[in-house]
Amino acid sequence: MAKRVFLIVLDSAGVGYEPDADRFGDVGSDTFGTCIRSGRLSVPNMEKMGLYQIEGTSFEKEGAPETGCCGKLREQSAGKDTTMGHWEIGGVISPKPMPTYPNGFPKELLDEFAEKTGRGVICNEVGSGTEMIRKYGEEQMRTGKWIVYTSADSVFQIAAHEEVIPLEELYEGCRIARKMLTGENAVGRVIARPYVGEAPNFTRTVNRHDFSLEPPKDTILDMLKAAGKDVIGVGKIYDIFAGRGLTKTFPNEGNEKNMDVTISLLDEDFDGLCFVNLVDFDMLYGHRNDIKGYTDALNAFDKRLDEFLPKLREDDLLMITADHGCDPGFPGTDHTREYVPILCCGKKVKSGVNLGTRESYADISATIAELFGIRYTGDGESFLSEIM
Repeated sequence: MAKRVFLIVLDSAGVGYEPDADRFGDVGSDTFGTCIRSGRLSVPNMEKMGLYQIEGTSFEKEGAPETGCCGKLREQSAGKDTTMGHWEIGGVISPKPMPTYPNGFPKELLDEFAEKTGRGVICNEVGSGTEMIRKYGEEQMRTGKWIVYTSADSVFQIAAHEEVIPLEELYEGCRIARKMLTGENAVGRVIARPYVGEAPNFTRTVNRHDFSLEPPKDTILDMLKAAGKDVIGVGKIYDIFAGRGLTKTFPNEGNEKNMDVTISLLDEDFDGLCFVNLVDFDMLYGHRNDIKGYTDALNAFDKRLDEFLPKLREDDLLMITADHGCDPGFPGTDHTREYVPILCCGKKVKSGVNLGTRESYADISATIAELFGIRYTGDGESFLSEIM
């Protein structure tokens, strides 16, 4: 029924808190709602696809989508981070939370890391990367030690100045940490956080790299690849899935360049899935409580759809979703436990369909599998018959 699927994840663009948000301290979070209430949001393409008709949101309006289908998805996995969110989109629900470190990492773990990498460790705190670099950047440059920190997510983050520790050594340090962090310490991601500049104006670079756990079972990426389909990752997809199931990858270079790549792929004759992550919403704006920046980034993405949509072919399907929330107007700087949108359009897609509230992000993968007619062993239920 289709030859190409473009699945675009607006990283952290949730549409309102989930019923179990009280377990996460996230009752009241509403990422898209915050941007709408700022008075700055202008997303006419997503509007036509049914953004304002998503049921049960703070911004729901009467009517039906003009040019596609809309709905929202509930997360079933026991977390609210990027890894679990994408794995569930890929058809793998994670019932057990990954380990977090609200008081920092155990001393013996950091001692082992220092010994294996030949460099000492400073920081070991919980907080935002920009704050950690501001506080410890000068000491890191002076001593050549690693800045190691974490957040509310299951992450082991390593920051270093690019002129003090070369990128490849930073990446190798992350690979060493990744091999160490198994069993009860099996964090979702080890993240390289390089930065440049001089105090107090340090800036993080686009050379961030995530070293994720491998999914515990096959995802839609593995299944499509096994069926002989193309599986193209744009942005952080390679990192999030530990390289599994991809036939081609383009590294993260920020929203604009990632969209440049995605739009260029519309001119290629591939047969399968193009899976795109746009991380700037989360990394640059959500975690920094920047409502204006987040809203402007949504506007910029929607503007790129002016270029994207006219190039869709007869047998293409576009799906737009998110992997969790990160409400820039909510107290704190952590991810938020939210429903995510699902917006679909294409020349063979029905218009005016409201999918309501779906029970899992994994419904996306079940739908893609049915669309391509491949054997599917993942979680979720397909909504293909409702949209095609």
